[in-house]
Amino acid sequence: MKEAIAVSTVDFTGVVWRKSSRSGNGNNGNCVEVSYTGPVVGVRDSKNTEAGILTFPESAWAAFLAFSS
Repeated sequence: MKEAIAVSTVDFTGVVWRKSSRSGNGNNGNCVEVSYTGPVVGVRDSKNTEAGILTFPESAWAAFLAFSS
């Protein structure tokens, strides 16, 4: 049985975004920005920051980074 995930609203107003080190040098235009806001990690397209934010629990983001290393 999978663990239930609580859904809540996260306010990303005023957070600091940084370009992901996994985006490469940016020459191909495929860049993402990442923001850590406590238990949630936000990810957005650096070329279209108004398009929306994907959010992940911090534990899921850590697992993704470990898997992609």
